[in-house]
Amino acid sequence: MQDATAGKARPDRVRAHTPEHINVAIDEAALRRVRRYAAAPAEIEGRLRELDAEWDIERSLEVQAAVTALAGLVLGVTRNRKWLWLTAINQVFLLQHAVQGWCPPVAVQRRLRQRTRREIEVERVALKALRGDFSGMGAEAHPDARSREAYVEAADGL
Repeated sequence: MQDATAGKARPDRVRAHTPEHINVAIDEAALRRVRRYAAAPAEIEGRLRELDAEWDIERSLEVQAAVTALAGLVLGVTRNRKWLWLTAINQVFLLQHAVQGWCPPVAVQRRLRQRTRREIEVERVALKALRGDFSGMGAEAHPDARSREAYVEAADGL
């Protein structure tokens, strides 16, 4: 399957620094979910609520950075000053991510299939299209065709 979000005008820095096979796996998993909900439209509302609660990779990285920095600071002050290196390294990773859109923790998170905000939004828009929020999605088409069309259109639009 081809990457549905490759080559768009607004590049996703995390996706750009993620190996293509991981991006494809994340896209394929989202497309499978959209197909499943195309066949069960009554369940779309519940999935949209799940997507509202899903943490994107940026939010997770921010929480991890805060927890790691605080842990390093507390351990550095109460145990051994060498723990302050944990806080310093953490801040270097955070700066690297801010500048490049990538840092070592992001690589781990992507391998665990954590999605970007845009990837979550593509699934959300595709589900809303299937639900009928947008006109011209061909309600008479087979659910597989409709779900693929909705997913690709969502990826193109975001």
